[in-house]
Amino acid sequence: MGSEHMQIGEVAARTELSLRTIRHYEDTGLVIPSARSQGGFRLYTEADVARLMVIRRMKPLGFTLDEMRDLLATTDRLDSGDELSAEQREELVERMRGFEQATQQRVRDLRTQLARAEEFAATLREHLPRDAEPQLPAPFPM
Repeated sequence: MGSEHMQIGEVAARTELSLRTIRHYEDTGLVIPSARSQGGFRLYTEADVARLMVIRRMKPLGFTLDEMRDLLATTDRLDSGDELSAEQREELVERMRGFEQATQQRVRDLRTQLARAEEFAATLREHLPRDAEPQLPAPFPM
């Protein structure tokens, strides 16, 4: 096995995804291991890790598997180096623009949710007696 390939455990550690999640993404066709070892182990490249990181970033924003698949297909086409007509390239760029706009909206929505959650936490704190405030642990001595 060459140094350019990683087994699934290393990929899981690097992406902070579980083995089960990585296998699920394989089953759904989002990420296919670049190779298999002689023993049948999945082998991944840096490009596979980058693909998993895109998926990992999309998931908490509520993108569906189909949307993830669409974005990955779009980036694959744009990055492939294949000759694209001006019309094809513009269509792909418009798709990317749509994903960027959807992402920005989802980020705004999350910021609103976070602000509401912080307001709620502050409201709860106001109802606690002063001596019931949580004590922060002492910092580690250096």
